[in-house]
Amino acid sequence: FMQAELIVIVDTSGSMSARDSRGGKSRYDVACEELANLQAAHPGRIAVIAFSNEVQFCPAGVPTCFNGGTNMAKALQFAKIADVSGMRFILISDGEPDDEMETMRIAKEYRNPISTIYVGPEDRPTGRDFLTRLAKATGGQTVTVDRAQQLKDGIERLYLPG
Repeated sequence: FMQAELIVIVDTSGSMSARDSRGGKSRYDVACEELANLQAAHPGRIAVIAFSNEVQFCPAGVPTCFNGGTNMAKALQFAKIADVSGMRFILISDGEPDDEMETMRIAKEYRNPISTIYVGPEDRPTGRDFLTRLAKATGGQTVTVDRAQQLKDGIERLYLPG
């Protein structure tokens, strides 16, 4: 965990089970495929944390599917232990946090920027707008990848800016 260069914090709430992604798969399943491809391309450099109502470090790199709410504040508090010099953070979600104010408060305590990737449908701007505000408040960047379909590319754009 502490040898990673990038912490990917993945929303695995109930809405990530929506089967509206590539090939009729769930956003969660496609996100797992994309993360596996990313980790194969960058072995040992990426740590994964899954969150919903609960938060869990996923040493195998596969986010646990919790199917609950979106406790983003709890996830950011959990990941804060890795907020050391030079660490990069990417928060991936398809929706709004359970507690927007608490999530933003914790995010602003980070020393390093938190970049965000919105993986929900393009026609629902509320979650995307929140993630954009969170990234901006922490000095991070944001990208949108429609329903997790190009998640690997989105992470690489943020992780390996060129």
